Amino acid sequence: MRIQILILASALAATGAHAADWRDFSLKTSAGALGEVGLTANWAYDYNAFGHDGESATDLANAHAYRRRETGLFLRRKGVYDLSVGYDFEAEVWQDVALKLYSQGLFGRDVGVLRVGQFKTPVGFDAVGASRSTPFLESALPVQVAYAGRRLGAEWSLQRPHHLASLAYFGGNDLEGGNAGQTIAARAAWVPRNAAGDVLHLGLSASREEPDADKFRMRARPEVALTDVRLVDTGTLSGVETIRRGGLEGLWIHGPWSVQGEYLQASVARGAGLDDVDARGAYVFASWVATGESRAYNGYAGNVVPSGTSALELLLRYSHVDLDDGAVRGGRQSDWTVGANWYLGRNFKVQANYVFANSRRGDLRREPEAFGLRAQVQF
Repeated sequence: MRIQILILASALAATGAHAADWRDFSLKTSAGALGEVGLTANWAYDYNAFGHDGESATDLANAHAYRRRETGLFLRRKGVYDLSVGYDFEAEVWQDVALKLYSQGLFGRDVGVLRVGQFKTPVGFDAVGASRSTPFLESALPVQVAYAGRRLGAEWSLQRPHHLASLAYFGGNDLEGGNAGQTIAARAAWVPRNAAGDVLHLGLSASREEPDADKFRMRARPEVALTDVRLVDTGTLSGVETIRRGGLEGLWIHGPWSVQGEYLQASVARGAGLDDVDARGAYVFASWVATGESRAYNGYAGNVVPSGTSALELLLRYSHVDLDDGAVRGGRQSDWTVGANWYLGRNFKVQANYVFANSRRGDLRREPEAFGLRAQVQF
């Protein structure tokens, strides 16, 4: 697949792929009556460093590596269809591989969009948005626990200026052969204010999964990715029959200021006389764009687009997750994260985070600090 992507990139460049200037470029070209064809990418390189955790810090080793090497192809005719194929060469997993069909372009009346293939389950807000638009290096603790990942299925969605809704069904595996089972999921949001730099978004989402396997595990990294250490972890839960996930989400944008938060819960129902297990958590963060721009919004929050050459965003987040329930002692963790994002045009982004973690699992208490730095290019 790498060879095909390189060939396509060369062809697009040779046939006049759009490149307005270095601050806003893309690789796409006309496909005649089919619309346009193009290449997308989101490559991110991370550095993580840890400290202030006493003797137990030895398993939190400093590291640097690619976090993502997402590369994709698309063929689309605006307002009619959009076919996309994405692959992450770093994680060696398929991303969205899906076809969208727009009722407005097909039938002359907008009654929604049908999507079929592999895509993200629509539970949550931060996790379901584009990975290139993450405000922090990694998702907050409860998002990591509740997010169900990508599955194979079908979704109907409807988006209006002041409300949006989606309903999805997933069956079978994902494209890596995991997540076998059936899931139904729904999401709805009310957006009473929806203008550039003036947004109020309030939403909820829920899903019910019946996994083929009877095992499930909930855990979270300390909000940086280049470590396999989880400070909170339920271990493998057996006898699992259903998994219910739910969330409440909110976003407020007012000029350069914004506040975003979620409450998320995952409930695991078990048979064979085993107790059910509930996990819950929440996060909230504030953002200020020092250069005066606003965060973008189109159903989900997006990157800041500089009005000039670059933009600077400063952020502060608090997150908490509780994986203790009855005999299951997965632990509790609370993190404070200070962040800064520097946007150089639309295609380049540098992020820095400093995480103050505080966890207790059984009798073990840990308080590591983590520094993360990321350089990202996307188009």
